Amino acid sequence: MTSKHIRRLLVANRGEIASRIFRTAQASGIETIAVYADGDVNAPFVRAADHAVALGGHTPLDTYLSTEKILNACSMTNVDAVHPGYGFLSENAQFARAIQEKGFKWVGPPADVIEQMADKLTAKSMMHEAGIPTLNAIPVTSGTDALAAANDLGFPVLVKATAGGGGRGMRVVDDANQLQAALESAQREAQSAFGNDTVFLERWITSTRHIEVQILGDTHGNLVHFFERECSIQRRHQKIIEEAPSSAIKSKLRVQLGEAAVSVAESLNYSSAGTVEFLLSGDEFWFLEVNTRLQVEHPVTEAITGFDLVHEQLRIAEGESLGYTQKDLSMTGHAIEARLYAEDPAQDFLPTSGTIKKWKPAKFARFDSGVETGTTVNIEFDPMIAKVISHGRDRNEAIRKLTRALEQTHIQGIKNNRDFLVQTLKTPEFIGGDTTTDFIERVAPNRERPFETEDLHCVLIAVALFSQRRTNDQDEPGQPRLKSQLPAQHHAFEFNGEDYDVKCDLIADQEYRVVISGTQFDVRVVLIEENFVDIEVDSRRVRCNLYHDENTWYVHTSSGHLEVRNRPLFSLQDVTHRTGNLSAPMPGKVLTLEVEGNTQVKSGELLLVLEAMKMEHRIVAPYDGVVSAIHVSVGDIVEKDVLLVEMATPEQN
Repeated sequence: MTSKHIRRLLVANRGEIASRIFRTAQASGIETIAVYADGDVNAPFVRAADHAVALGGHTPLDTYLSTEKILNACSMTNVDAVHPGYGFLSENAQFARAIQEKGFKWVGPPADVIEQMADKLTAKSMMHEAGIPTLNAIPVTSGTDALAAANDLGFPVLVKATAGGGGRGMRVVDDANQLQAALESAQREAQSAFGNDTVFLERWITSTRHIEVQILGDTHGNLVHFFERECSIQRRHQKIIEEAPSSAIKSKLRVQLGEAAVSVAESLNYSSAGTVEFLLSGDEFWFLEVNTRLQVEHPVTEAITGFDLVHEQLRIAEGESLGYTQKDLSMTGHAIEARLYAEDPAQDFLPTSGTIKKWKPAKFARFDSGVETGTTVNIEFDPMIAKVISHGRDRNEAIRKLTRALEQTHIQGIKNNRDFLVQTLKTPEFIGGDTTTDFIERVAPNRERPFETEDLHCVLIAVALFSQRRTNDQDEPGQPRLKSQLPAQHHAFEFNGEDYDVKCDLIADQEYRVVISGTQFDVRVVLIEENFVDIEVDSRRVRCNLYHDENTWYVHTSSGHLEVRNRPLFSLQDVTHRTGNLSAPMPGKVLTLEVEGNTQVKSGELLLVLEAMKMEHRIVAPYDGVVSAIHVSVGDIVEKDVLLVEMATPEQN
C-alpha cells in the first residue's frame, strides 16, 4: 500500500513532456523514474530523471504503449505514482486501472471518466443530453452507408477517429469521390496511433476558432477553470501556435465558456487536470471533446495564471484539496506558445529526421524541449523538437518576444518549421487577431524565410572568408603570409537551388575585395574565431555563427538561420526531376502499394502510401505516364531519397 505522499514518480512518456514533469517533481522533492525505448537511450529526458528503466524495443507499441513493460518498470523501481504525460497511454482507461490495481497512484482523472470521454461519440451524446451544443456526427461501422451519411451531413465532412487526438485519424473530405480513400486512411492511422480504428463523420465548418478551457478538480468535489486558450493555428489538424487568452473572446463569452466547461466537468465528477474543447464561430460555440490529460499547450495557461499545473496534479493525486475557488483565479498579460517541429513546411510539412548539429535556445523565453546538440530525431515518434513560450504585458508584446526568441534560437542540421512560425507571427492577420482554423490556407504565410539579396550576399561573404581563413590556417599554422603570397580565392556555393561564385581578394591587412556574380563589395574582417565571424560589408556590420558539416554550412544571423552548400557535383533532386523517378521524401515504412509495374496512371493518382512519425503520406504521380518499375514492397522500411518508383511518359515507354 502506498503512502499518501508521492516519494517516487514514474513518467510513462518521453521527450519534452517527460523532462517538464521531472522538473516540477524534483523541485517538489520527489524522485523521478524515466522509461525509454532503445532509440532514446541517450535522450536528455532519460538523463534528467533520477533513475531510468529500459523498455526494450524501438516502436511505440513495443515501448511506451506497452502496459506490461511499464508496470514491470513500476514494480522494479518501487514507485508510488505514475504520470502519463500526454499521448501514448495517457487517455487509456485500462492502463489507468492497471496502474491503480497494482497499488500505484494515477496522476490523472478517474479511469471511468477517461473511458467515457475516450470515445468521442459517447462524449458528444452525453454533452448533447446535458444541453451543451454539439455538432452532428454519424459513426461509421461495417453496416454504415458512409456516402449516404456524408450526404445527410452535407459536404465537406470530417472523418475523425473516436479515440483520436493530435490530428491523427482525421481527414477533411470535400466530395464523394474522396470519401472511401479518406475513411481507409484515417482508420489505418488511428489503428497505428491509438490501437482503435473506429471513426465517425462530422459536419465540417471551414472557418472557426478552436477554443479550449483548462479545468482542474480535486477528489473532494471542488472544480475550477483556468480560462481559455485559443489553438486555431493548425496544419494537418495539429496545433502549432496556441495563446491565452483568446483575442476573440470578451468577458461575457468567457464566462459562458468557463461555466460550460465546469458544467461538463461536474457531470463527470472530474478530478485532476483536463481540457474541454469547443469550436467557436462568432458568439456561437459547439462542444468538441474532453481531453482527459495534460495538454501540450498547458504552459500558456501557467504563464497567465501563475500556477504550475503539474504541481497541482501531483497535489490532487496525493489527496489534497485545491485550496482556492474560481474567484481566486485571474489572468495577467498574454502568453503564446509555438511548437517547433522537425518538418519541411515547403514540402507540405512533411516530417523530417536526422541529427541536430547545434541546439542553442534563446534566453528570453520558456523552452520546454527534449533535445540537445547531437540528439537524433527518428521516424518512430512525434517530430516535435520543443515548445517555445512567451509572456508579455499584452498580446503585441508576447508576439514580439516569441518572434525574437524563435529568430535567436540556433537549431542546425535538421529541417524544421522555425522560419515558418516566424513568418506566421509576422503576418498582419495574426497580429490583428484574425486567427481561424483555416488560417494557413487562407493567409498562406511564407513557408520559408524570405531573404533580401543584400542579406544573402553578406552571409556568402562570411562563409567564404571563414572557410578561407580556416583553410589557410591549416596549410600554414601560425605562419603569417604576405598579400603577394595569397592569390584571389574562389568559392562556389549553392543556396535554394541557385549557384553563387564568390571571389575573395586580400588587398590590405584584414581588408578584402569580394566579388559575387559580378557585384563588388569592400569587406573588413573585425573578428574570425571558432564558429564565429564578425565583418563589415560596405560599412554594414554582420555577425554570423557558423557550423560546417560535410558539404553544408549552417549559418545563424540576428535575423535567423539559413543553409549554404558547397556546390555539389550533381543533385539527386535534379536527376529525379529529369527522369520522373520518385524517391522517398523522408524515411518511413511502405504501408500500401496502389499500382503495379507497367501501369498507366494519371497525374495526381495515388501510387503508394508511406508512414512516418505516426502519420500517413501519399506519394502521387507527378504527371500522366507509365509506372515502369516499382522498387519497394509493402512493409519495407526506406531511408530518405531511396528510389521508390520509376515513371516514364507514354512516349518514352
